[in-house]
Amino acid sequence: MRKTLVAAGIAGLMLATCAVGPAMAVESAPRPARVHLPSPTGAFSVGVVPLHLVDHSRSDPWQSARAPRELMVSVFYPARGAARHPVARQMPAGAAAGFDTFAGPLNYGVPAGTAAWAETLTDAHGGAPVAPGRHPVVLYSPGAGDIRDWNTGLVQDLVSHGYIVVTIDHTYEAAAVQFPDGRVADSVLLSRFAEAQKSGTVPALLEKVLDTRVADTRFVLDQLTTLATGADPDAEHRHLPSGLGRAMDLDRIGMFGQSAGGFTAAETMYSDPRIKAGIDLDGTLGFSSEPDGSHLSPVAHHGLDRPFLLMGSSGDGGSNHHAEPSWASFWDNSRGWHADITLDDSRHGSFTDAESLLPQLAGRLPTGSVTGQLGTLAPSRAVATERAYVSAFFDRWLRNHDNHLLDGGPTSYPVTFIR
Repeated sequence: MRKTLVAAGIAGLMLATCAVGPAMAVESAPRPARVHLPSPTGAFSVGVVPLHLVDHSRSDPWQSARAPRELMVSVFYPARGAARHPVARQMPAGAAAGFDTFAGPLNYGVPAGTAAWAETLTDAHGGAPVAPGRHPVVLYSPGAGDIRDWNTGLVQDLVSHGYIVVTIDHTYEAAAVQFPDGRVADSVLLSRFAEAQKSGTVPALLEKVLDTRVADTRFVLDQLTTLATGADPDAEHRHLPSGLGRAMDLDRIGMFGQSAGGFTAAETMYSDPRIKAGIDLDGTLGFSSEPDGSHLSPVAHHGLDRPFLLMGSSGDGGSNHHAEPSWASFWDNSRGWHADITLDDSRHGSFTDAESLLPQLAGRLPTGSVTGQLGTLAPSRAVATERAYVSAFFDRWLRNHDNHLLDGGPTSYPVTFIR
């Protein structure tokens, strides 16, 4: 599957459905395998708390009934005394079931029932006390069809280095979103894309996806402001760790995302000056199914006046601003600091938890499936490189800490700077 189609959002999911057939027919394992996330490398322990947010000013664009837009987010934060609190699972049961039957097979070629996604543990402790101090805040938006939990390895590593990271589920687009009362909102992407293909309105649908994501993100920013004042924005007003709001430095906000999430980061920055710096991990910036330069987004047309990092894959359909028209337009029109880095020998899935988790499932997947999804770069090298560059970027622009990794000089990391 070409990266650019996945990055556009729904188109990649539709292509992926074509691959879920005979090529995926492997002998089922007696029980799903348990997989393990890589541990964080920073000095801080990690705490986490979910928030149920309801936007009463906006009807959900994916539902016919005029119901308010509901979101689930997770706030990961530097913690103290974390060992006294339970370790959180990567995915709640309802979201794990949706990921198992939707995003896992369609986005990453993992047949349903292969992995025990609901049993994967994180290094984050639910409700642990907040570490002293004020910390920069970074938002994370996942790829199309993915859930907010599908980059937990990278998120909790950033938190361990002193950041608060808020991960966002885009309801009815994500594979499945589980709410506190047990409701699970399943994705409507495939049916909506099939309708758009028949009517010739795919660009309009992709634009609706992005507009919804940007509105979601700006609403989350508003709710973080509410939280910072000492109020509890959670719809059920569940107990929050003491001092969580005070720990957020909302004068230092960044954002990153993978695929459509990277697109979301860039477009939200274009419309909302509260975000000071952003990263796009392998996501196109246009509304067409093919990266042909048509239907470019506003951020691609006009660029940004704040720091932004493009980080792309090197496989078939990989991105850099010399090859991807939407990146080229963004590059030429951006006035702020910007860099373009290619992760050598990688693929689109390399920028998610797939990089660390799929190799653990190699014996249960079709031959060549792992390298097809991730490329040939050693998983440990890919994970270490992504962590280093994401952390270095936000250190530089949210903390004013210079880092040689962003200067484009020789390093021990498997990357290519594209100038």
